[in-house]
Amino acid sequence: MKFKSGFVAIIGRPNVGKSTLMNQVIGQKIAIMSDKPQTTRNKIHGVYTANNSQIVFLDTPGIHKRQSKLGDYMNMTALSTLHEVEAVLFLVDAAEGMGGGDRFIAEQLKEVKTPVILVMNKIDKIEPEALLPLITEYNKLHTFAEIVPISAKLGSNVNTLLEQISKYLPEGPQYYPEDQVTDHPEQFVCAELIREKILHMTREEVPHSIAVGIEDMRVEPNGVVHISAVIFVERDSQKGIIIGKQGAMLKEVGRRARTDIENLLGSKIFLELWVKVKKDWRNQDRVLRDLGFHKDV
Repeated sequence: MKFKSGFVAIIGRPNVGKSTLMNQVIGQKIAIMSDKPQTTRNKIHGVYTANNSQIVFLDTPGIHKRQSKLGDYMNMTALSTLHEVEAVLFLVDAAEGMGGGDRFIAEQLKEVKTPVILVMNKIDKIEPEALLPLITEYNKLHTFAEIVPISAKLGSNVNTLLEQISKYLPEGPQYYPEDQVTDHPEQFVCAELIREKILHMTREEVPHSIAVGIEDMRVEPNGVVHISAVIFVERDSQKGIIIGKQGAMLKEVGRRARTDIENLLGSKIFLELWVKVKKDWRNQDRVLRDLGFHKDV
C-alpha cells in the first residue's frame, strides 16, 4: 500500500475543543487547553503517523471579533491556513448549537475549494436525537465533504474521523520521523505550558493580557534542564496578581508547569519565572514580533 500524507487545518470559533481534539489524536499534550476563549494564539502543528499515512494537523486560533492587533494576527493566522491544506476540519460545539461565529466562518469557507469536514464535537453532552436536526441546520451553511460527530474529550469516534480524513490525503512522503509529534521548538511548547497554568488560575481580563517568553534554556552538566521564562503583563496590578501574596501564585504556576514540562522533555528541570510589565503589548507591533506573532503567516 502506498504512503499518503498531507496537512489538515482545524478551524472553529473559540473554545469548541480544537486543541483537545489535536491532543487526543496525537496522544499527548502539545497544544494548551483551558476554558478561556482564544487560548490558542499561533498555528500549532501536530504530527500523527500511522502505518501507511501521516497527517500534519494545524490547530489554529479561534476565529473571533478582533479587539487588538493580536486579535488581527490570530484571525489572519486561522484564515490563512485554509488554502494551504488537503482538508479543513470545521469544528463546532454540538452542545452549544450554532452561533454567529459559525456563520461567519462558513462565509469564509465559500471561497475555499479544499474539502471541508464538519466535525460536531461534544456529542457526549447532548441527547442522540438532538444531533440530526443540528446536522440539518449546519448543512444549510455549506456543502460539507463529510460530517463526523465526535467527543474529543472522550475520544469517541475520533478513529472514524481519522479514516475520513485519510480519504482526502494524496500519495506523498513521510514529512517527519514517526516518533515526532510536533514541529515547534521545545521552547515554544514550554512557554505555552506555563501560559496554560496561568489561564487556569486567573480570571477576567488577566488571561488575555498574558504572554510568556523563554529567555534561556540549557542543559546543565548534571542533566537538569535550566529554563528561565518571563511572563509579560500589561499593568502593574496584573503583575501583582500573577506574583500573588508572598509569591504564592507564581510559585504554584511554576510547580504545575514543571510537571508538564518534565513530562514533555523527559528530564528534570529547574524553572525560573519572572514577571515584567509591557504596557499595551497586544497592540505594539515590535513586541508582538519579539514574542513570535509575525504577520507573514
